[in-house]
Amino acid sequence: MKLIKHLANLGYGSRKEVQMLLRMGAFSDAAGGGIDEDTTIAHADIRYKGKPLDPDFGVVLMLNKPAGYVCSTRDRGQLVYELLPARFSERKPALSTIGRLDSETTGLLLFTDDGDYLHRIISPRNHVPKVYEAELARPLEGHEAAIFASGSMMLESETTPLKPAEMMQTGAQSAELILHEGRYHQVRRMFAAVGNHVEKLHRSRMGNLTLGDLKPGEWRILGKAEAEALIA
Repeated sequence: MKLIKHLANLGYGSRKEVQMLLRMGAFSDAAGGGIDEDTTIAHADIRYKGKPLDPDFGVVLMLNKPAGYVCSTRDRGQLVYELLPARFSERKPALSTIGRLDSETTGLLLFTDDGDYLHRIISPRNHVPKVYEAELARPLEGHEAAIFASGSMMLESETTPLKPAEMMQTGAQSAELILHEGRYHQVRRMFAAVGNHVEKLHRSRMGNLTLGDLKPGEWRILGKAEAEALIA
């Protein structure tokens, strides 16, 4: 790919704007030397105003989503994309969330611009387990875990039963759930079906991937090994 097109697709401006930035010396090589539109250079060796470029295409990043942000432009509220650098919204191909978390659900959310990777993660064949921590409005009654694990639980308006899910009670009104599918508002609907209400919901893990020390609103790029481990 030509250098100007590559930089434009990364969101640094239109092709004309990128061409002007190159002529002004905004882009350089790793040693600070000048480059132009005809330069052949690796992505990792390019600097923009002295700093490394944004991640190359094929990126997977993880966000610790705070409450109050939505994943879809169809929903009301601030978009999760506003938590990322503004230039990321101009990337082509665009970054997309891998699945969704509703506005009030917090925790681990992945983004990628790699369509094949996205579909591999959400494919039912890969069964990437997701761990949720739920705080409930009323005390647990003791029968919930068996119902969730039965493989026969039906949710309202659904035509197929839920896959077995593991539930571990962590307090009188709290529990950890491990899901192997991702239906619409699944955890909230599961507890509603057994007569309870989820007050707070947090996704803490996908596969072996955890948030680590990421604070709400913070994000980081996943290493290749981390990303591939989710679909290994």
